[in-house]
Amino acid sequence: MLVVMENTATPEQIDRVVKVIEEMGYQARPMPGETRTTVGLVGNDGRVDGSRIEALAGVAEVIHVTKPYKQVSREWKQENTIVTIAPGVSFGGSEIVIIAGPCSVESEEQIVEAARAVRDAGATALRGGAFKPRSSPYSFQGLGKRGLELLAVARQETGLPIVTEALDDEGAHLVAEYADCIQIGARNMQNYSLLRTVGKMDKPVLLKRGMAATITDLLMSAEYILAEGNTQVILCERGIRSFDTMTRNLFDLTAIPLVQRLSHLPMIADPSHGTGLRDKVIPMARAAVAAGADGVLVEVHPNPERALSDGGQSLYPDQFARLVTELRAITAAIGRSVAPTPGTAAPARG
Repeated sequence: MLVVMENTATPEQIDRVVKVIEEMGYQARPMPGETRTTVGLVGNDGRVDGSRIEALAGVAEVIHVTKPYKQVSREWKQENTIVTIAPGVSFGGSEIVIIAGPCSVESEEQIVEAARAVRDAGATALRGGAFKPRSSPYSFQGLGKRGLELLAVARQETGLPIVTEALDDEGAHLVAEYADCIQIGARNMQNYSLLRTVGKMDKPVLLKRGMAATITDLLMSAEYILAEGNTQVILCERGIRSFDTMTRNLFDLTAIPLVQRLSHLPMIADPSHGTGLRDKVIPMARAAVAAGADGVLVEVHPNPERALSDGGQSLYPDQFARLVTELRAITAAIGRSVAPTPGTAAPARG
């Protein structure tokens, strides 16, 4: 339930609404806006009788949220949520954020070289896995804490903020010490313990859609994070499993505008995992931005043929540079722009 206050409501009247909601046994979430404040009621499993609240001074109306994902929905909050992972790097506004880097951190030389390459090409943030959930227990699992330390070195060298994955509750706390944004991968989208853990943190979260998850599944997982108090969540389409074997996954472009209609959270796309094929990454990244994605997550490796994981879907640095140029043209055509690399001025627009 959402309580919309009158634009002339006083702080005392808002506090009274909060107190009454708490007396009813629920949690109250005041959300100040530009012209008026709304107060969200959370913790209810069914329809709440709002007559007691409607009678309070300063209340304009009471809206019953019908979606099961309450705080994530547009019914709860109409305006877009802007998620900032570092100064000048924000998702959900007019700028498209490009996150790029290798699937895995393999060595200091490799991650620093990759970070410099994507920075010089125009990336806004650096991705790289220190902890890798692999289908086979015998595959490279990442460097762990050492990988996080090397990501921090790359950030110091390039100024790019870090996005990297956490696999469990303990790892989430460790990742939070080093990263600017914690990624929850497709395999952990419904790891509710992990979602609650990152929901209690003061750190942005990038939540990927599960491999067989519906749109509602994705939004309900995001609700777990918001329910714990963390509203800084970025959603990501990364492909779902299909009967067709021509690509690794079915890259669901329709999910981008659909989620943006249903939710106020920013929505980005991962064409690397979405297709699993290098020659499909660039066209699908272009398509995702044209469809309205708030950013793209792209795998780039200095030497993909020597990569310890996902080399077949990783772009060469020169391919990535070409992609950034093409994305700038697409964003200009749809009234948006590519976010500048931290510490640099935005390129002039023709």
